[in-house]
Amino acid sequence: MTTKFSVLHTMKPSLQEAWEKAGFQSPTPIQEKAVPILLEGKDLIAESPTGTGKTLAYLLPLLEKVDPAKKAVQAVILASSRELVMQISEEVRQWGGGITSAAFIGGANLKRQLEKLKKQPQVVAGTPGKIQELIQMKKLKMHEVKLIILDEGDQLLVSEHLKGLEAIIKSTMRDRQLAVFSATMPDQTAALAREWMKEPAVIKVSKEDLPESQVEHFYFVCDGREKNVMVERIMRGFTPERMLAFVKDIGEVNVFSEKLNYKGFANGILHSELSKQERANALKKFRTGAFPLLFATDIAARGLDIKGLGHVLQFDLPKDATQYTHRAGRTGRSGQAGTVITLVTPREERDLKRIARALGIKLEKKEFFKGQPVDAKETGKKKN
Repeated sequence: MTTKFSVLHTMKPSLQEAWEKAGFQSPTPIQEKAVPILLEGKDLIAESPTGTGKTLAYLLPLLEKVDPAKKAVQAVILASSRELVMQISEEVRQWGGGITSAAFIGGANLKRQLEKLKKQPQVVAGTPGKIQELIQMKKLKMHEVKLIILDEGDQLLVSEHLKGLEAIIKSTMRDRQLAVFSATMPDQTAALAREWMKEPAVIKVSKEDLPESQVEHFYFVCDGREKNVMVERIMRGFTPERMLAFVKDIGEVNVFSEKLNYKGFANGILHSELSKQERANALKKFRTGAFPLLFATDIAARGLDIKGLGHVLQFDLPKDATQYTHRAGRTGRSGQAGTVITLVTPREERDLKRIARALGIKLEKKEFFKGQPVDAKETGKKKN
């Protein structure tokens, strides 16, 4: 084996083979630090920027711990959105070898979900509300669970989920292991997690621990009414293979989306009011490139890993540095190149610069000249 991930040599052959098949050489910093701790059986609070391999950092030790001969749920992964649960579930399938798994999300057919449980999955991924419901129905047995993972922990450890999380955690045996992973880990989130943990190890991977970012950060200044036209210019001027656009108000975007489609810009929308099937279809078309543009709310797109996503557009200004971090983290994953474009009104420009300073990001102001994006300072007063 050529990998530089020494702890992998002690793990199941199926995991070693999957690692080699994936073509990985070295582990990312979060994988190198988290995997040995979780294999030791310790509780863990882990913070690492988006796109740094957090899912695999907990999946490898989780799958190592699952006994394929025992037909019972042995590990539970909780996430805040349906999309993230389905994404995690797919990763479990890819890496799990002979281990059986199932995903449980709100809005899905209950009878079908109960059928999944009859097949005795060994790893379960789900949203807290749905997992708690299945426990209360006495359909999901938790007494054999060795490990619980909270993915995107800062989204889960909030007031609306706390009672449900506590009920889920208390349904397991006392010697179970608990780990929380997130790109941002506010002190309050870590403090809440500690209440359910036994002397947790704490890992914080900072930007300084990672390869230099290949992501460029651009912004355009325009009136709010001009933003729709700017999207068309961006699609023509940057010709992105795929671009994920973050919006606050889905109501306005529905009308705009139809206009873009009419003008030949195929696009999709991802938000919580859509049905499970509509959301799945939008994501599938975006992943395959049938939709080069996908509008999404922050909750719907949280934690999504779109392989090779080159462009992120912030149609609306992020509310703070944390939101900017999560949005920007959809592109440039694992050291790849990427572009983040933000649209701001003249009044919002100062707020964007403040966020960039807080994150240590180099922002470049752009404008369009003859249909192409150029440095704003080069054009003087000229505009197309």
